[in-house]
Amino acid sequence: MSERYSFSLTTFSPSGKLVQIEYAIAAVAAGAPSIGIKSKTGVVLAAEKKTKSILYDDTTITKMEMITKHCGMTYSGMGPDFRLLVRNARKIAQQYYMKFNEEIPVSQLVQRVANVMQEYTHSGGVRPFGVSLLVAGFDQETPYLVQCDPSGAYFAWKATAMGKNHVNGKTFLEKRYNADLELEDAVHTAILTLKEGFEGQMTEDNIEIGICTGDGFRKLNRTEIKDYLAALN
Repeated sequence: MSERYSFSLTTFSPSGKLVQIEYAIAAVAAGAPSIGIKSKTGVVLAAEKKTKSILYDDTTITKMEMITKHCGMTYSGMGPDFRLLVRNARKIAQQYYMKFNEEIPVSQLVQRVANVMQEYTHSGGVRPFGVSLLVAGFDQETPYLVQCDPSGAYFAWKATAMGKNHVNGKTFLEKRYNADLELEDAVHTAILTLKEGFEGQMTEDNIEIGICTGDGFRKLNRTEIKDYLAALN
């Protein structure tokens, strides 16, 4: 019966589901893994950076983007959809800054980006975004880690995993996470969580790590990532 409704975004199936949204969530679950961990002093994002060919120039491929000085995001799912949402998020942040002359609070930015995603679940002629976002931010001495899903739902986490093998990733985090984690320990835990379902050799070329603290959001360079990987081996 549900097959009748599987091509319609705006029609509920008899069981009360919007099947296209479920397909979008399946696209996220098949994407490259992303990890987020909140520590006492900041937030760590880590993501696997997959390339389809060794001939790619991997310096042009990125899984993380800065939105404001104190906010960055990564994703699991479809890269082009992420690019569009990054552009939307930056535009929202800039409009807020021009109006109030201060950075947009992380909670408001997440809510407005989630509103954009939700609009694509009840409009004709469009499809849901095939991407889930992990947003790391720092507001008024408080770190935030928030996930946005294709349905437009968003929720804050202490630590979470998305993408391929996310169930095992979350199970691993449940065992390893504690509220008193320092930022350095959070980076190590994020790398270990990524390793849980990693295919092949993990190197500084095929993962990305970002940290968000009171000083702002930044991506670790390859030398820093290499040092962290060496410390775990």
